[in-house]
Amino acid sequence: MGNPGETEIKIREPLIQVGILQEQPQISFTLLTDYRLGGKPILRGDYLVKMADGMIRFNGETYTEITFESNQFHDEAFELKEVVIGVGFHWERKENQRFQGSLKFICGNKGITAINIVSLEDYLKSVISSEMSATSSEELLKTHAVISRSWLLAQMQKNKEIRNDYHTSFVSAGEIVRWYDREDHALFDVCADDHCQRYQGITRQTTALVNKAIDETRGQVVAYGDTLCDARFSKCCGGVMETFENVWEPIPHPYLVGKPDFKENTPLPDLTVEEHARAWIHSAPQAFCNTTDADVLRQVLNDYDQETADFYRWKVVYSQSELSTLIKERSGIDYGEIIALEPLERGSSGRIIRLRIIGSQRVMTIGKELEIRRTLSRSHLYSSAFVVDAEKENNEGIPQQFTLTGAGWGHGVGLCQIGAAMMAEKGYRHDQILTHYFPQTKLVHYY
Repeated sequence: MGNPGETEIKIREPLIQVGILQEQPQISFTLLTDYRLGGKPILRGDYLVKMADGMIRFNGETYTEITFESNQFHDEAFELKEVVIGVGFHWERKENQRFQGSLKFICGNKGITAINIVSLEDYLKSVISSEMSATSSEELLKTHAVISRSWLLAQMQKNKEIRNDYHTSFVSAGEIVRWYDREDHALFDVCADDHCQRYQGITRQTTALVNKAIDETRGQVVAYGDTLCDARFSKCCGGVMETFENVWEPIPHPYLVGKPDFKENTPLPDLTVEEHARAWIHSAPQAFCNTTDADVLRQVLNDYDQETADFYRWKVVYSQSELSTLIKERSGIDYGEIIALEPLERGSSGRIIRLRIIGSQRVMTIGKELEIRRTLSRSHLYSSAFVVDAEKENNEGIPQQFTLTGAGWGHGVGLCQIGAAMMAEKGYRHDQILTHYFPQTKLVHYY
């Protein structure tokens, strides 16, 4: 990778609009310092906005949109009450969160949305401290600063061209292929939860090291040629990275390809072949992300993430009744008793792209990986890199137990957070880590 200062693109640091709470009937908040509303001072204190007749009601007045403006983004702060984090995941919960910058409320058809307006670099200080521990190693923090900045700017650029929540394609009768990307955030640039990037304002305290990592990589992004990289990341790839188009839209990204999360000269079996994938997943081969080092894991796994003990290799067991009920509730389709879960197509990391569900009443094929994960879990299955063992058949030959043995946590595309943490621990610089996870790319200064 070349000198990060070799290429510079002269633009001003942008302000980011982050959706914190969406479509609420009312929102309680506290202004921790004085703000301005329409040029008039609003003193610190506790406040409430409510939905009333399709408008926002605040202090006896009604609005379609209101913004509490800060004078200087580093000084003012506010607190939003009962912010939901981990939406749809097994760690979902509510907490009060504090933010710097301005606070905007917008009225929609279904409720009020709260938006934080903040400078991009201040946004990153929170993202780095929310996505992982603020006490992580310096090279890991620098690495994540660059990819978080790159991802956000790429999404904002993409948003100017097209807005798309998810694409559904009925490939043939009995088959549903669906992939999910960031939602159609028409009211703001990015949401604050795992769906985009974790952003919890100044609730997650930053450190001098976080500030140093942000400052020393200021404006720095990953680029492929003249293209700003859509720098994806997940918790744990499970030993091999997945190819972009196997997870999202069928547009090749040369820097988001299937490759091993270990030294390049180590042979890798073809995990698109079922027997190879089964052997790989049932083993625990060496990889950067194959670690039980508690000190390293604490850098990546925040509070509630540490409730997940197994991620490189994991196992889930369902009874027949549990699985058939779960699939019906999650998909809205009654398959009857589940006879088999049959992988039809796997990606470069062994993640299932198309899965056939064979039931006593219906047979359907579903995909892509997140749709599979959503269908087979109350929240989200850790990944779609799994093999199925159907056991304990009854007199009709229908299995009464299904064991899913899997690899990795997340979609596996791009940077593997646990793998990157181990690389930093082993002495790799942030530019070397980025080269490993985003091949053929370079660092440039975007502003």
